[in-house]
Amino acid sequence: MESIDKNNLPRHIAIIMDGNRRWANSKGLATRDGHKAGADALENISKFCNEIGIEYLTVYAFSTENWKRSKEEVSALMAILRIYVDSFLKEKNKQNIKIKLLGDISELSKGLQKSINKAVETTKNNTGLTLNIAFNYGGRPELVRAMKNIAKEVQENKIHIDDINEELISNHLYTAGQPDPDLLIRTSKELRTSNFLPWQLVYTEFYFPDKHWPDFGKEDLLEAIRVYQKRNRRFGGRP
Repeated sequence: MESIDKNNLPRHIAIIMDGNRRWANSKGLATRDGHKAGADALENISKFCNEIGIEYLTVYAFSTENWKRSKEEVSALMAILRIYVDSFLKEKNKQNIKIKLLGDISELSKGLQKSINKAVETTKNNTGLTLNIAFNYGGRPELVRAMKNIAKEVQENKIHIDDINEELISNHLYTAGQPDPDLLIRTSKELRTSNFLPWQLVYTEFYFPDKHWPDFGKEDLLEAIRVYQKRNRRFGGRP
């Protein structure tokens, strides 16, 4: 297959990792096995993104709405995250990958919070790929959080109301200091964003492969990048 243009890579790729349960069901496996396979796919894709020069990768691992799932599935997701955060820390640090968490981790167990904070702190000075893991994340709650923080700064006379603009709002989001995603990939051919990065995705190119996340590999990512590179991004302007 044709190669990608290394001079026209998306700086920031966002992925909604959908289809773990359907993948498991199709193979007669338990839901937990699907999530474990999905975590393995994330390990491979994040490593590959780092190798080819992607600067930022943001993945949707657990939404604020996912608490509505069965207690068994939520517990499995938490256990898998704990295992993989600990193993990611060893591997990602060696790979010079920086790990960041997007979302409210205060609702997670103390042990999981400790693992997450350790991964973030240990890798904070790494200069390779920045891997944003959106966990207990919701786009609207993120915006509410930003608005409350801005309102508090106005109330405390740290900023004036006329200082509020798009840049200021962006700087109060979890992704402050990062470019908005150039490319969003959602696997399993679901055609919605599901409360993921609503502010940041306004000019993002979308790609919806008909493949469950555990089956999404390096060649699939390269194909997504090739499709992205063929598009004409006008950002509201004329061709």
